[in-house]
Amino acid sequence: MVKTAVMKNDLFLEHDAGFSHIESPDRLASIYNGLSEFEELACFSWPDFAGAEQRHLQLIHTRGHIDQIAATADQGFVSLDPDTGASSRSYEAACLAVGAVVEGVKMLMAGRADNIFALVRPPGHHAEAGQPMGFCLFNNVAIAAAYATRELGLQRVMVIDWDLHHGNGTQHSFYDSEQVLYLSTHLYPHYPGSGALQETGSGKGEGYTINIPLSGGQNDMSYAAIFNDIVAPVARQYQPEMILVSAGYDICLGDPLGSMAVTAAGFAYMTRVLKELAAELCGGRLLLTLEGGYNLTGLRDGVLASLGELAETPLLADISAKTDELAKAGFGAAGCLSAEALAIIRKAHSPHWEI
Repeated sequence: MVKTAVMKNDLFLEHDAGFSHIESPDRLASIYNGLSEFEELACFSWPDFAGAEQRHLQLIHTRGHIDQIAATADQGFVSLDPDTGASSRSYEAACLAVGAVVEGVKMLMAGRADNIFALVRPPGHHAEAGQPMGFCLFNNVAIAAAYATRELGLQRVMVIDWDLHHGNGTQHSFYDSEQVLYLSTHLYPHYPGSGALQETGSGKGEGYTINIPLSGGQNDMSYAAIFNDIVAPVARQYQPEMILVSAGYDICLGDPLGSMAVTAAGFAYMTRVLKELAAELCGGRLLLTLEGGYNLTGLRDGVLASLGELAETPLLADISAKTDELAKAGFGAAGCLSAEALAIIRKAHSPHWEI
């Protein structure tokens, strides 16, 4: 039986980004509540984990950045930038989020889980080495990738970022490295302004950043086409030893911050593709980490759809047939990105990849 580890802790609900902030504890509460009826299923495990050690934070972040976040502990609300705030337990929650993904990497390498979903907040992929931003305090996924390569000796880690927004912090963390391949689909131009097609890495990292900027309105078929025609071929050429996912559910239909149209079936299919690639290429080592998603129903259902695929135990009714249909998606098909869009993407990345 597939064993899916779910990293969850009520401390993540204690992070308060500010009065009426859209990145609220209600996001995670909606997921935890939706998951509660499935907690006794044998396919899930619920491991314990501790907060990150300082050395883990320093794999990506400067000492000054860490001290800035630590200084918010036991304070009232602290504004870190116009979008990003912290409360008395935010530093503790952010350290625990990093601890969750570090423990997740350890578990995958030791074979103590087949795959993992870290249901954490605050999110992370916008956090730069020395700057919190975009609701993010520490860059959870970037630290996980750095831990896997620098402390566990992996040579090739693939990071897939399907959040609505480009993960500027993750890209910048590995822009000159071939040890981490960063592939992002995102609305462009949009916050944070990075993620142009021409941003492909530098030095040894040239070609190991793959940006797929999208205009908005892309649906399940569009994302399935991207995963079928770009993500899967690149993964097979790169041969990662682990796949990490910045799983943002703000591309769901009806998200207040986005203009995409992905449904639960689309999230299930993207997860299925990555799960199958992980099984084929890297012993199944796949770790999803929660990023954005602000429509509470869409967020909950999207996460449950992903978890159902990870555990090979559907948690949502009435999406299986639609999910299966997405395997046929390709560029140029109805509802997908155009052949012209594919040609532009291929031209930008053809010096490095056959897609």
